[in-house]
Amino acid sequence: MAKLKSSEVHELEQVNTTQGSKINDLAEQAAADEHQLSVKDAIHRYPKAIVWSILVSTAIIMEGYDIVLISSFFSLPSFTKKYGSFLNDTSGYQITAAWQAGLSNGTSIGTLFGSMLNGYFVFKFGYRKTLLGSLCMIVAFIFIPFFAPSLPVLLLGQILCGIPWGVFATMAPAYASEVCPMALRAYLTVYVNLCWAFGQLVAAGVLSAFSGVTSQWAYRIPFAIQWAWPIPLFIILFFAPESPYYHVRRGEIKKAELSVRRLTNASYQHLAAQSVALMIHTNELEKEINAGTSYLDCFRGIDRRRTEIVCMAFLTQPFCGSAMGGTPTYFFLQAGLPTSISFKMSVGGLGLACVGTLISWKLLHMFGRRTLYVVGLGGMTALLWIVGFVSAGAGKSQGGYYAQAALMLLWMFVYYMTVGPICYAIIGEMPSTRLRNKSISLARSAYYIGQIICNVVNPYMLNPTEGNWKGKTGFVWGGSAFAFFVWSWFRLPESNGRTFEELDLLFAQKVSARNFSKTGVNPYAQNGEVGVGGKTKG
Repeated sequence: MAKLKSSEVHELEQVNTTQGSKINDLAEQAAADEHQLSVKDAIHRYPKAIVWSILVSTAIIMEGYDIVLISSFFSLPSFTKKYGSFLNDTSGYQITAAWQAGLSNGTSIGTLFGSMLNGYFVFKFGYRKTLLGSLCMIVAFIFIPFFAPSLPVLLLGQILCGIPWGVFATMAPAYASEVCPMALRAYLTVYVNLCWAFGQLVAAGVLSAFSGVTSQWAYRIPFAIQWAWPIPLFIILFFAPESPYYHVRRGEIKKAELSVRRLTNASYQHLAAQSVALMIHTNELEKEINAGTSYLDCFRGIDRRRTEIVCMAFLTQPFCGSAMGGTPTYFFLQAGLPTSISFKMSVGGLGLACVGTLISWKLLHMFGRRTLYVVGLGGMTALLWIVGFVSAGAGKSQGGYYAQAALMLLWMFVYYMTVGPICYAIIGEMPSTRLRNKSISLARSAYYIGQIICNVVNPYMLNPTEGNWKGKTGFVWGGSAFAFFVWSWFRLPESNGRTFEELDLLFAQKVSARNFSKTGVNPYAQNGEVGVGGKTKG
């Protein structure tokens, strides 16, 4: 692509309606550049965007850490002795199924509120201010679970801590998709899942180290470790650039150009005006299709379909077996493995999760989003059903115990290569840019509602005081995973290699999910026409 003349690198804030064609020309050049940009060139051109996206996503580690922490405490003898009740000589002290569901759901309830608030606060205040405020909140709220004398106080702490965690979880993929070019978009949205997996791995390692400690510090120190993230993150992220899309939506074109310059290598800052022109063009196109920016607008017109996709993609995660295998220590224990081995196998499984997420980066490039998602759901459905059959046929033998554990480790590996990380690429790309924060907030809220349902149901199936189904629980989650497999086959489109404005037009023309990857689109067709599927439509 030819280098822009100096006269073209102008103050975009000065552009008026007579210069609209100039913006279109710059935007078309930027879109062509996006398609030609390789991953290697994108890394060279946008190193600062990569670093800031990674740092914002790092806040997710805290939520991943807590998800494993609280559920694994149900298997920690010192925790169950402090907060539980004595069942019998075989089972010892146990947290009742009702309190297990309550504590697990406490975090989900808080994150549900946090995710919805994030959509409002980011729209009003931007990413940076919302993130810094949430980091301050989490520092204060961690004191409650750390000093909790009883289960009700612990539950309150989980709910309050969940609010900023909900903000982090919804903000990270949106920020990554807005500050990075198309070539890096999937990799950096998927990195969010790696942070989640890393947080779970850290929690599993900490809990394994303290599994033999019989004092209160076996669970208080893991709570205290949560203070290790927010304070240094606040100091670093205080200097983070705001998303240029945020400024464009507010009409602050000069600030948008300055943000792009802060995200770009010094050698390429002369292209900042071109990049902002593409954002302006995309924003104006979406205003023509649907001018609204409220939560209600997510359910109007073509955005209704986009909201369905992101919500269902995220809702898949708790219902494809993660309630059973995503926090595996308790399942391993109930399947029949000793406490020490259960914690160690969880560490190994979460190590596989990190490896699986790294492998997903390569698979994304090879197969795209839709194929990985559909194949992953099919594989996890089969594995969960096999676990159920092993439990039914050999559930009381030593070999049966380890077979179920091995199958669930394999389930984790498949999950973290496919559905787990790919979901973040999908939700970062499918919404319109004007509704992205609210769409992701709705998607994450759908996930938390699903998680609440699964957290209520799962203990009643696994807990020895209730159903005591052990591995036969796999039949239930295998069935729900199959239902989402069917949905994804018919409704999940491929977004690989598409700019945001190309996706806008594909949705506007109501292209079917299975034809997304095969349909050509031209946002810059002449005379106000839009080319879709090799044909020109006025």
